[in-house]
Parts: sequence; structure tokens; C-alpha cells
Amino acid sequence: MAAFDQVEFEDVLRDLDEGHQRVDRAPSTSELLGPFSIICLFLNRTIGSGIFMLPGKVLAGTGSVGASLLLWAFGALIHLCGLLVWLELGLSVPFRNVPGTNEQKSVPRSGGELNYLQFIFYRSKLLTACMYGIPYIIVGSLAGNSIAIGKFVMEAAGHEKPSRGPIIGIALVALTAAVLVHVCSRRGGILVNNTFAILKVLLLVVIIIFGFIKAGGKRFGGQPPATDNFDLDKSFSGPKRTVVHYVDALMCVLYPYSGFQQPFYVLSEVRHPRKIFPKSTILALCIGATLFMLVNIAYFLAVPKEVQLKNPSIPMASLFFQHMFGDHRAKQAMSGLAAFSIFGNIVVMTFTASRVKQEIAKEGVLPFSLFFATSMTTPWAWFKAKWSRRPASDSEDERLEQTPMAALGLHWAMSVLLVGVTAMLPPETSYAVLVDLYSYTIRVLAPLIVSGGLLYLKFKPSVQWSSRANFIPWLSPTHVVVYFLTLGFLAIASFAKPPAESPSALTESLSASVAVPVKWFIVPTVGISALTWGLIWFLGLKVVMWSVGRELNVTRTPIIVPDIDSQWVQKAELIEHEWHTRSHRRTKPASPCEDGIEMASSSSVSI
Repeated sequence: MAAFDQVEFEDVLRDLDEGHQRVDRAPSTSELLGPFSIICLFLNRTIGSGIFMLPGKVLAGTGSVGASLLLWAFGALIHLCGLLVWLELGLSVPFRNVPGTNEQKSVPRSGGELNYLQFIFYRSKLLTACMYGIPYIIVGSLAGNSIAIGKFVMEAAGHEKPSRGPIIGIALVALTAAVLVHVCSRRGGILVNNTFAILKVLLLVVIIIFGFIKAGGKRFGGQPPATDNFDLDKSFSGPKRTVVHYVDALMCVLYPYSGFQQPFYVLSEVRHPRKIFPKSTILALCIGATLFMLVNIAYFLAVPKEVQLKNPSIPMASLFFQHMFGDHRAKQAMSGLAAFSIFGNIVVMTFTASRVKQEIAKEGVLPFSLFFATSMTTPWAWFKAKWSRRPASDSEDERLEQTPMAALGLHWAMSVLLVGVTAMLPPETSYAVLVDLYSYTIRVLAPLIVSGGLLYLKFKPSVQWSSRANFIPWLSPTHVVVYFLTLGFLAIASFAKPPAESPSALTESLSASVAVPVKWFIVPTVGISALTWGLIWFLGLKVVMWSVGRELNVTRTPIIVPDIDSQWVQKAELIEHEWHTRSHRRTKPASPCEDGIEMASSSSVSI
């Protein structure tokens, strides 16, 4: 499949058949994301509920202050390796034919892991889209964080032990508000995201300053001025822990760091991606890792280790402010700030995840796929044009901004469903289950397969990856091996029964009072079964095709233009869903070492 040039694309637009064709455009040049917005996307996703709620569980898993800090540093190193894997793939695939030539160039595209997996497993794009897309649509949300918001808001209002009903209600309001922000205005959503990122960084800086002030002997009405957590004889002492303890604790560390994938989900909306993307994302990771380390140090400067170990269900941030100020109202203020921070996390995830779900819909694997794949003009852009009395135009400077409203609605519906499914559990358990399920499925299994696939590409001579890739780190393939082995170990070790005092055991004990307690093996079992969800969906689509005697051929034809670095970027894409009889002969998919899988058409069904 060749890409369009500008003249051909304009001809297609004039004859567009809305019944089976859609056009998805990249934002105009003035709307593209720059370095600052990329960093804010990264940090707003990274700084959420994790840094407030999980340090205590990490301490419970390691048993000592020193080991906890080393684990947080190790988590940053692992995610640096993961970021380098994503940069190598994100800036290299898919490959597109340059219009009018037989030359191929890599063209960054939104969708993240979906693109990488379809490039690696090129022989069945439909199966790959199902096995990644269906689990992502179901669990790729921040339903767990919305429950954390409800809990913190109720605590900020003075309710020490809030009931489930108000927490769930607040969670649903938060999810709905985040979706409406992006439905109403794309630019407004980005502005809100950037504002949250700035304020959240400042919030962590304030916590760090307070911690060091307390270590210097200043009292604000709380507990004694400083702790002995950092005494050389005590910092690595504590209860004995096993490997499973550390595995559970590492899973808790990986969740807050998982923000590095978010900018890759909107890569086609980035200005000059090859020039600014590597520097911006690596800088954002360094900022986030530094803040997390310093915040943990601040916590331990104010909260004695023994206090947190005796109260593992209380977030470390709440204990921090309680020990800092000794005032119940300080704890309430902390809960309000945490809820504020987590809402920003939901805002950025809503922006990026809706783009992934739109890309999944383009592959034709959903009912009414073209509907969910279509972007629509935002209400703000419509009212702005109405007010200025300027007619809409196809020119880039005058085109009205659009957002994937249908995909945003799908994201909202699945998030609400997850909140409802876990409503029978205590809020702390519901949060832990949803976070662990998201982490295991989206942040362990999918990256494990992606990193393993990149190793395959690197070591298969016929692919010639080293000569085709646009970005290869100088330590290659060390970063891929480290990331792959770490995720593989976590995927297997998660099935081991957790000893007492580990984060998983704490989650299980919290759920012991409900009708169906959450055993340690349930979350990884459900997570790994996600692969079968996609397989079952794929088989169902095949049955539908067989029953009607036809197949839906999905073709995605891009329009690409040269960027400032003589590379290429995608400006728009024509998505076509056409029915063919089963006797229609399809083109054999090209291998990565030939034309690149993005040159081959994909067969799928839209119901």
C-alpha cells in the first residue's frame, strides 16, 4: 500500500464515501505537542496516587528504609530501559512508502504498543489487534485511581472511615469530569494537563522541603523533630523478607513509574518527534525519578519506620503530614491535595488512552468500528467559529480542532464498568485490585511481549534492524535484555504465594471480610487470561465472517510529508472498511524484512 501525496489525498476527500471511509487528520501545526507538553504528559501521569499510597507498601515488602530506597532507584533504572525500548520502536515503526518512489521511511504513529506488536506479528494483524486491543479497552483505564480520589475526598471532608457509596459516587464524578474536559476542547484538555503537571511537581517539592526542614530540627506541632530511619546501623535493618516480598514491593514501585508510555500513545500529534521526543521523555523520567526518591526520603525523615509497619493500610503521605503538624486538619489538607493530584492523573490518562482505543477501532475489531475511529469537532471549536463567523475550512490554519469523542465515551464506559464490578470490595481492596490488574496486564504482560519482540528483530539477520531503525541506544541491546528479563521474572513470580506483611498479603487481609476474598493468585490469573479474551474475540469475529460469507478488508492509507530533519511524519490517514466475498484473494502480508507490515492490508470485521 503506497501513501498518498497531497494532490491525491484532496481528490479522495472530495469523493469520500462516509458509509465505509473515514479520514483522521493530525492536529494543525499550531496544535501539535511541543517539548513542554510532552514533559507535562509524562509527569502528570507519573505523579498520581502511587507516590502517596504505595511507599508504605514498598516498606512493608522490603522491611527496611535502605532497601525501599534502593528498590525505588531500581524501578527508575528499569523504566529507563523501558523508555529506551519504546523510543527505539516508536521512532522506527511503522514503515511507509514515500509517494512516487519505492523508498520506505519510518513514520511515527499514535497507538503505542499496538503498532509495535502489529509490526512484530505481521502475519495476523487482526489477531494481534484483538489480543492487545480487547484487554486494553477493558482494563486500560484509571478506575482504581478514581476510587482513590473518592477515598481522599471523603477523608479531606473529615470522614475517617468513609463508606463505599460516597467513594464510588465521587469516583464516577471524577471519571466523567475528566472525559468532559477532553470532549469540550482538545487545547483546553492539554492546558488542564499542563497545569496539573506544574502544580503536582510543586506539591512534591513542598513535601520534600517540609521533610528536610523537620530533619533540621524544626517542629510544627507534630512528633519529635526527626527520626532515626537513616542511622547507619538501622537503615538496612528490619524484619526478614523473602524474594516474594520484594517482588510484590517492586510491583508497587513499577506502577507510579509507568507514565513513560503515555506520550507514545499520541506520537502522531507531536511536533518534530525525532528531534524533541527522546530528549523530552528522558528529561521527564529523570525529573520524576528524582522527585520520587526525594519524596521517599522526606517521608522517612518525618515518619518512623515502625509506625508505618504497624499501620500498613494508612498511606505514607497521610502519616507524613500527621507527624509533621500533629493536627488532624493537616491530614485532611493532605488528603485534599492527594485527590487533586490523582485527578490530574486521570485527566492525562483519558487523553492518551482514548487515542489508543481510537487506533484499535481503526483496525475494525469493534462493533461500529468506524464510529469509534472517527474524530469530531469539539464544542469549543464550534462555538468559537460561530462567534467569529468564520466558516470552517480544509486548510490547516483554519480547520476546526477535533477530538475522538466516541473513543472517549468508550473509555468512560469501561472505567465505570470496572468501578461497578469492584464495588462490593472495601475501597482499599478495590483500589489495590484494579491497580494490580492494570499493572500486570498493561505494564507487565504487554511490555514483556513487546521487548521480547524487539530482541527477535535485533537478532534476526533478515530483518536488518540496525540499518532500518531510526533510534538505537548506544548500550543496545542491554536495555532490551534488562527490561525483558525483569518483566519476565515479575510475570512468573507474581503467582507465588505472598508471605505475611507483603503488599499482596495486606490486600488479601483487607478483603477477608467480603463474600469472595481476593486471593494472591486471582489478579495475575485474571491478568494473564486477558490474552484469551482477545483470542475468544478473534474467534468470534471469524465466526461472524463465516456466517455471512464475507470478510471486511480494512485498509489504512496515510498521507505523509517530510519533516525538518528530512524524515517523514503522518499528516492524515484514510481508513477504509470494505466487505468482500470469501473467495476474494487477499494480498499476502509482507514481512518486516521486506516491505514492513504497515504496507500490508488488514482483514477484520465491523459489526
